[in-house]
Amino acid sequence: MSARPKIATAPPAKGKPVTLSSLAEKKALGEPIAMVTAYDYPSARVAEEAGVDVVLVGDSAAMTVLGYPSTVPVTLEEMLMLAAAVRRGLERPLLVGDLPFGSYEVSDAQAVGTAQRFVKEAGCDAVKLERGGSSVARARAIVAAGIPVMGHVGLTPQSATALGGYRSQGRTAERALEVARDAVALQEAGCFSIVFEAIPSDVTELLMPRLEIPVIGIGAGPATDGQVLVFHDLLGIHEGHAARFVKRYAEVREQMVAGVRAFAEEVRSRRYPEPAHGYTMAPDERERLCGLLGETTPRR
Repeated sequence: MSARPKIATAPPAKGKPVTLSSLAEKKALGEPIAMVTAYDYPSARVAEEAGVDVVLVGDSAAMTVLGYPSTVPVTLEEMLMLAAAVRRGLERPLLVGDLPFGSYEVSDAQAVGTAQRFVKEAGCDAVKLERGGSSVARARAIVAAGIPVMGHVGLTPQSATALGGYRSQGRTAERALEVARDAVALQEAGCFSIVFEAIPSDVTELLMPRLEIPVIGIGAGPATDGQVLVFHDLLGIHEGHAARFVKRYAEVREQMVAGVRAFAEEVRSRRYPEPAHGYTMAPDERERLCGLLGETTPRR
């Protein structure tokens, strides 16, 4: 398969919201889609100003923001709170909320109810769910309820234990065929996009011609319609082990630690605060206050 041409595009004009139609148009034109995660108002503002197309409030927040050992423990209420904060920081990007483990698997009714909360309470434009199998029926039900759905195949963190851990998927022909079937089934269920995570580039190249909807890759090679990375990974904020597919575009954590350390050192040496960091009181008001406090001589 021939490599796709590299297209240099400027950040889209501010104020023009990204829609499902504009993402489909990007795929048709071969224009790459840029997607990042965000978990609060500040990270949303960074994503907004950077000009990305899609922002995902990923359940990776469980580890990057909330300190859980995996994505499994994060609750629906926690995800809704984070998604609402991100919504307040976004204007243009499409906002997708990640349905957390245990919030959609039991039944179509549960899945629809959860998705509705992401739209109604957090202001999300769409939701994302993991896996094929029973998730295909859940996706179909959510789409039927009028809520756009993004699928997710390959390495699906919520079921990482069943997949043998956080490792690449689809490395055998049989397993790659399962990934292909899941992706096609999610497309047929009405998903507007699918995330391919940690699958061989060869598999991605073979599957792309079989999918009509935008495919966003993370560790799936360059053939996808777009790419996504976790905010804390690409900026070097997260201190944990980085996956093979992560590229560091900054080392913000080092600067954060250095800044806080410098502050602590200046506090301990009484170099902070300096006079410029404080407020003053008019001399006559100070004198009046001293009188009210019963002091005869103003202190300096």
